Amino acid sequence: MTIKEFQQLIADGQPLNRPDIVAFMRQQTVEAQRITCVYNTGFHEPEERRQMLSQLFGYQLDETVIINPPFSTDFGKNIHIGPKVFVNAGCQFQDQGGIWIGEGCLIGPQVVFATLNHGFAPSDRQSLYHKPIHVGNNVWIGAHATTLQGVTIGDNAVVAAGAVVTKDVAANTIVGGVPAKFIKAIEV
Repeated sequence: MTIKEFQQLIADGQPLNRPDIVAFMRQQTVEAQRITCVYNTGFHEPEERRQMLSQLFGYQLDETVIINPPFSTDFGKNIHIGPKVFVNAGCQFQDQGGIWIGEGCLIGPQVVFATLNHGFAPSDRQSLYHKPIHVGNNVWIGAHATTLQGVTIGDNAVVAAGAVVTKDVAANTIVGGVPAKFIKAIEV
């Protein structure tokens, strides 16, 4: 299986429970761990970091993107980051289902993006179900916030620190809490 074939399965909404898919995902996890272990240990100049992340993501990362270590992902090849994005230390991107981050976003420390879920029935517990996360342009996500699968966060939105985002966030709004709820509109 190739990355493109895997991404097509994701786009088609196929469950990730076939043995060949699981084996492919495990192989990619090992590769992601190999790169992130080096990335997260010792000091690396910004260009060296960008090259490691480009290898991890499978495309040339824009020179304006900053992702502070430690950074963790269990796949890597389904993260799509626009220019002028800042990701603070300690973030975890579970990206098999796809994570898209728009231009100019600020991602606080210890933020989690989780695109996978397991079946709820005991007989289906080992199956993985995925939905992408889409973050618009100029979004600010506060420290320790978690965004769950299938969520879209609109342009210019703010997610308060510690929030758990389970539903879409409208553009130009602030949300917070567990689960995250509308707090107020942002005047633009």
